[in-house]
This record gives sequence, C-alpha cells and structure tokens, in this order.
Amino acid sequence: MSTAEFPANNKTWQILHKARKEGYGVGAFNCYNNDGVMAIIRAAEAKKSPAIIQLFPWTMHFQGPAFIRYVAEAARMASVPIALHIDHCIKVEDVQTALSLPIDSIMVDASSAGGELNCQYCAEVVRQARPLGITVEAEVGRIDGSEDGLPRADVEAALTDPEEARAFVAKSGVHFLAPSFGNIHGPYPAEGAEGSWQLDRRIRLESISQKVGPDVPLVLHGTHPVSDDLFKVAIRRGVAKINLNRTVRDPYTGFVAANAGSLELTALKERSVEVYAKSIERMLDVIGSSGQS
Repeated sequence: MSTAEFPANNKTWQILHKARKEGYGVGAFNCYNNDGVMAIIRAAEAKKSPAIIQLFPWTMHFQGPAFIRYVAEAARMASVPIALHIDHCIKVEDVQTALSLPIDSIMVDASSAGGELNCQYCAEVVRQARPLGITVEAEVGRIDGSEDGLPRADVEAALTDPEEARAFVAKSGVHFLAPSFGNIHGPYPAEGAEGSWQLDRRIRLESISQKVGPDVPLVLHGTHPVSDDLFKVAIRRGVAKINLNRTVRDPYTGFVAANAGSLELTALKERSVEVYAKSIERMLDVIGSSGQS
C-alpha cells in the first residue's frame, strides 16, 4: 500500500499526473451498466493502459449504491490502474451521496452558478472530500450542449478566461479543471468540432494549461464526434483526461439494436461487450495510453 499523502495516494491523481507528465491522454469512459464496466476493464488490460470509469448521478439513482460498490471492486481488481469517477454532479444531494461511496474522484458541476459561487462551492466540496481521499474536478466557464442526465445550458456558453482559471484553482483547491474553449457536450453542429474549436480557442486551451500549471491536469468534455488528430492537439495543449461516451458506446448500442432479436441473451452479451471493448481499445491507441500502465 502506498505511504504517499493525499492527493498523491489518490488513484485518479496518480493516473492523470503521470499522463500529464509523459504527454498522453487517459480515457474517462462513461458507462451505464456492467457491459460498459467489463468492456473498459478488458480493453485497458488488453492494451496495458490506465483508464477511468465514469458514472453519472443517474447511475446512483437507478442502479443504487450496491452497483457503485461492484464497479469500485472491479476497478481495484484490474491488472492495470483504473479509477472510479462520478461525473457531472450538479445537485448538492448527489455530491453528498457520491462522497459516501468508494470512489476515487468526483466532478462538481456548479458552472451554471458562475464565478465566485462556483469557486466557493467547489472549495467546500474539496474540504469535505479531502479526509475521504477523494479528488475533485470542476468546470470554469460554461460548456454548452447536452448529454445524458445534463440539462441544456439556457445561456450562451462562456469561454474560460485563463487568468480566471488560475485564480479559481488557487482559491478552490480543485485537482483537475475542465475548461470551455469551444467544446460542446453532446453532438456538435454541422461544422463539427473543427468548426467549434477555432484556432484562437486552441491557443486559449494552451494558455489555460500554462496558467494553472502542470499540477492541475486539464479535462476535455465534449468529444462526440472529434477527429483523432484533434484529440492529439488537445493532449499537446495540456489535456490529460479525455471524457468519452458515444465515441466508444455507439458501436455497442448499434450491435445490440441489430442483434437483440436474433441472438440468445448470453451470446448477445458476450459479443456486444467484445464490440464495446474493441472500440475502446482503438481510442486507447489514439490518445496514446496503450502500454502506459
């Protein structure tokens, strides 16, 4: 067992700081059932890659704390480093529930509150999470769009100001930062991510990384669809944690939809998890984490 003090003894912290230092990305995969859990772990083990399993608060409500504990145990039994993260906790009660569970990290989404209120709330969660050994991710600015369990922003997305990001991290004590630089939750418009991630915003991403420093890895939200080359651009500009949902999940759900009426449930489950794992393996190669465990 590690004798390092918090946060250096935290699994998410260890995974992301190694990635930030060595210049690759770590996939943080949103999953909804045990198919996703098995696919992530099998893909990571096959590629000798670290990974992060992400669950939305929806999972805490629909599947309950027993499922979260199963995921935590599965992650800890893996032969490669795998952390468990609760993503986009907006409601206060969801944050408190998450902090009562055996997780490694939590994303506190108070970005709609804006500015000082966001900072104060995140600082309070950091204070509560520290004795539990849980690290905290936060969002500065407002990443527009929608995703499972997340409301669509009712105001125009606000880009993250690099100096504001520096001050936010210093005052709140959060460990990881999700900036807004033209990235969008959920599907991108017709011009795609290339159109939304304008050149000046890519430079903004690099500036944010420089301002907050290497001890605060950046997190990329809004990755569907994003080209392989654009993922690599983000990693070069300071991103370490890459949230992936439909990018790897769509082949799985497509297979299930096409074969649910013709395959026995056991065969459907085995083959669909294999499809899911293969799509994850491809992304582990793209973001450079294969062989990094």
